[in-house]
Amino acid sequence: HTWFADGQLNVSVNCVDRHLQTAGSPSTQTDKIAILWQGEKDKEVKKITYAELHTMVSSFANVLLLHGIQKGDRVCIYLPMIPEAAVAMLACARIGAIHSVVFGGFSADSLASRIQDSACKMLITADIGYRSGKAIPLKEIADKALQSSPTIQKVIVIKRGAGKVGLTSGRDVWWEDEMKKVQHTHVAKPMNAEDPLFILYTSGSTGKPKGVLHTMAGYLLHVALTHKYIFDYHAGDI
Repeated sequence: HTWFADGQLNVSVNCVDRHLQTAGSPSTQTDKIAILWQGEKDKEVKKITYAELHTMVSSFANVLLLHGIQKGDRVCIYLPMIPEAAVAMLACARIGAIHSVVFGGFSADSLASRIQDSACKMLITADIGYRSGKAIPLKEIADKALQSSPTIQKVIVIKRGAGKVGLTSGRDVWWEDEMKKVQHTHVAKPMNAEDPLFILYTSGSTGKPKGVLHTMAGYLLHVALTHKYIFDYHAGDI
């Protein structure tokens, strides 16, 4: 079963770039909020505009390319609920890399099995994550998983806490450092409608977790229809 098999699009452009001001466009959402993020603490709030999100996604797409990630490569995302998780997903989609999001509460074994199954080349994680006031040692858990995950060539670590974790030389780098090394613009290439977008694994409660593959256009259509008919979304709604 295929969707628009001869179509071309870029999910990242559809989600971000099309909201930016373009020549001849009288109205713009450039300065409108794309992501309104609430952290664990009440005071921990971020308001990211479409323009800011575009810069972040373009920059991280360049970081992925800098580290040799190409179209079709699998990138595992093991992060807490922070805006960088969305940035990483959109950046992967922008260059045609396939992202695999693993829930930030899963164990080292669960993470390792998902990395191994799709032969991920890169892992994106954080020093720690917060859940209900507790600090979860994500990098420590990831390091255990990587002992049995030889396909991972690079680990990008986000400082969610104080950054007091060990980095493996030649493999691990800080997100913040890498974002400073690259250009903040990136021209996205068209992808085929049936190109893979992401892999999401089942919980594994009835056996080995199974990877469900979603494609570019089919998933985008599903999200668009959900927003329209289920959420009844209108401009300005939060």
